[in-house]
Amino acid sequence: MKRLSLADDTFLRLESRQQPQHIGMLMLLEPGKDAPADFAMQIAERLRQSNKAEAPFSLRLERSKGLHYWTEDKEFDLGHHFTHISLPKPGRIRELLAMVSRVHSGHLDRAYPLWRIYLIEGLEDGRFAVYLKIHHSMVDGVSGIKMLLKSMATTPEASLALPPIWETPTKKSRTSALPIPAAANRGLSALLAAARSSISSATPVWREFRTNIRDLKDKNPDVVVAGQAPRCLFNQNVSATRRFAAQSYSTPRIKAVATHYETSLNDVVLAMCGSALRHYLQDLNALPGKPLVAAVPVSMRGKGSKSKSSNEVAFTLTQLATDIDDPEQRLITIKNCMNYNKKQLRELSPGQAMAHATLKLIPGLRSSADSTFMNLVISHIPGPRRDMYWQGAKLSGLYPMSLLNHGGALNITLVSRYDFVDVGLIACRKAVPHVQHLLKYIEDGLCELEACIK
Repeated sequence: MKRLSLADDTFLRLESRQQPQHIGMLMLLEPGKDAPADFAMQIAERLRQSNKAEAPFSLRLERSKGLHYWTEDKEFDLGHHFTHISLPKPGRIRELLAMVSRVHSGHLDRAYPLWRIYLIEGLEDGRFAVYLKIHHSMVDGVSGIKMLLKSMATTPEASLALPPIWETPTKKSRTSALPIPAAANRGLSALLAAARSSISSATPVWREFRTNIRDLKDKNPDVVVAGQAPRCLFNQNVSATRRFAAQSYSTPRIKAVATHYETSLNDVVLAMCGSALRHYLQDLNALPGKPLVAAVPVSMRGKGSKSKSSNEVAFTLTQLATDIDDPEQRLITIKNCMNYNKKQLRELSPGQAMAHATLKLIPGLRSSADSTFMNLVISHIPGPRRDMYWQGAKLSGLYPMSLLNHGGALNITLVSRYDFVDVGLIACRKAVPHVQHLLKYIEDGLCELEACIK
């Protein structure tokens, strides 16, 4: 048996009826033009021949003296984990997302390895889908994408020779746990490690943090710390029911805006989200006067970095300029805030950056009755940079689903894939009404920026 890390164990202990701690991924797949009518059925029959699983898919929880351990499941039961179903007619994307929303709301049975996968056919356009849910204690978003890509190939023929996803071994990445209000244990561990290591290691962290505090007192608009976010309808306790919405947006269009304003693609995506959140909350007469604040990941790999890891990531806070009506000024404001964050973090080593990010995430620095830790998490995960195939079918969508906890009823996660940015919205159905409206408003946010450069 292997004892779970503190961060992984935290996801298990946070879990409750209202707060399932699994993440998910919805893949849309397109059969070839000459594919038979029973193409999905053939895939299901082929996958059912599997009689084994690799870690983490083969690991089951054991509990001893109050501690959690992973142990090898000696009775692998594919029938429990794999399901082949068909959508009700007419088989629109609407029916697919509604079905996935319901399935994603349910908990995983701890008597088995903590994952399930669904092969879903019956889409009216001839495509089919694969939905995978897996506990966050087993896999995080970055390693989950890598795991899926290991089960794919760049040609239909090569993909048919690859084993099922659950026969693909993977390890959790070194990416930090999401900075959800309930806990950020890896960040706290990094802070303590920096303090213990040496004065030379800890000093840069405190120096940059003191700069934050000084800039905050000087009312520098680019600095954001925990407790600065205004409370809004996203900052309430969540119910047990989820609503999932997803859509793809053109990467070349987003890059054209980024090139014009000399920003990163991620800055433009954040501006699109800021615009969408502004219009959505305006519709509900619930837009705060102060800008919403999002926790976002920042890559720690500098231009001269020799590290082969793509997971040198720290989370930081940025304002989304939802108090600004002008789309151009909103983008510039977000760009300046993100540049401030990146400049500070890149003065530090990855470990120091994690400690510094944790200091900024400590609640209470500017807390009041009408403020909160943050409003939501917006994560951007790198995906495949070319066409990919799974079991002979072309990948045409890769939509992530994160988890929700009390105080954070909406999460936006994005995957950059080839010529598209695939966006997955997960929300508490009760707290966040008509979350699908955000998809249109994200597109509108891109159109607004395009209109500014014409």
